[in-house]
Amino acid sequence: MSGSNVSAVVVGGGLNALGVIRSLGAGGVPVTVVAAATGFVAMDSRHARKRVVSPVEGPALIATLEALARDAGESPVLFLTEEKTVRTVSEHRDAVASRYRIRLPAHDTLMALMHKQGFQELAERCGAPVPRCVHLRSHEDLPALRALKFPCVLKPSEKNYQYGARFKKGYVVRSPADVERLYAEIAPVLPDMVVQEWIDGDDSDVYFCLQYVGENGATVASFPGRKIRSWPPKIGGTASCTAAWTDADALARATQGFFAGVGFTGMGSMEYKRDRRDGRFYMIEPTVARTDFQQEVATVHGINIPLAAWCHETGVSPARALRPNRPMRIVWREPETDRQSIAAQGGNGEFDALPSCSAYWRCSDPGPWFYWLRRWVLARARGVRRRILGRFAAERMDVRSKNTSTTEMH
Repeated sequence: MSGSNVSAVVVGGGLNALGVIRSLGAGGVPVTVVAAATGFVAMDSRHARKRVVSPVEGPALIATLEALARDAGESPVLFLTEEKTVRTVSEHRDAVASRYRIRLPAHDTLMALMHKQGFQELAERCGAPVPRCVHLRSHEDLPALRALKFPCVLKPSEKNYQYGARFKKGYVVRSPADVERLYAEIAPVLPDMVVQEWIDGDDSDVYFCLQYVGENGATVASFPGRKIRSWPPKIGGTASCTAAWTDADALARATQGFFAGVGFTGMGSMEYKRDRRDGRFYMIEPTVARTDFQQEVATVHGINIPLAAWCHETGVSPARALRPNRPMRIVWREPETDRQSIAAQGGNGEFDALPSCSAYWRCSDPGPWFYWLRRWVLARARGVRRRILGRFAAERMDVRSKNTSTTEMH
């Protein structure tokens, strides 16, 4: 069956979704983007029609997807970019699968992979290299920390928006006492946390493998990547990254082996960290049933994974989506967080001379860059205003202090 008339629906409004939209747009695929509001960067792309739904989960999302599918003719290919939408779609998979082309593993497997302790147990069962980990569900689990070698990382077991609004993505902890102190603050908001042994290395020792796994577990597309900088440094999300061609085979084999072992199919990736002490790659966490934040880095290196997935699901040869520029390395960067990361920890000589591309700017699709520029100007204006008001308040306090001193002298 030809996929020439089959559209795609991308759920999400962030940079992740923007990368998917542009990747599909490069192949001429008609795209609709579904987001919570028009004030999201992906909604400014010329490559997609816009549909607003809030929230982007639960019954509201399912109703919107059903309405879009009715208008689409042939069943569209569905791309997810956020964990909350993955959960909703998986819970309503029978209804969604009757109208959309989307490949998912079994629901229980998916839920386990989305939970850090669930992933830990699956990885240990498969014999995959993972750092040791302790699961915290209450203060009663704290004594188990004595089995770990510190330093470690304290982080939530799964994505939680209440946690994200108050706490960091993760905390480097030096002792069980550090964990106990932080857990006392975090537990009332989210008791479900994990403490994972720290793998020695910098941001640039973090690698990843983006894949699409198709029919019968066959790997349709695979891209090896490497972070350059994170924000915040050491424990944050990707600020800049590039290809890791020299480690392509090792990363692909490890990722394929794990996905096959747990029965995973669809869109996914695995994050690794290379330990400087022994040179081994250790699995840190997977991203499953959705695209990764830095998904577009594969496309700029000639491996267009969203387009390859669309081709696979519509019966079109994915060859046109897979033209890897293997000798080439390009830095994909989120400009603001990358600038902050450089300011905090300096540059990286191995990568600073490489050509780079902004996650926002494309001459063929300038709208998202103007979105970013507006936000950048407003943020700078607010910063200037805060500094002026702060200086004015300090001057007034100084004047009051002098007047008080004069009055007391008289």
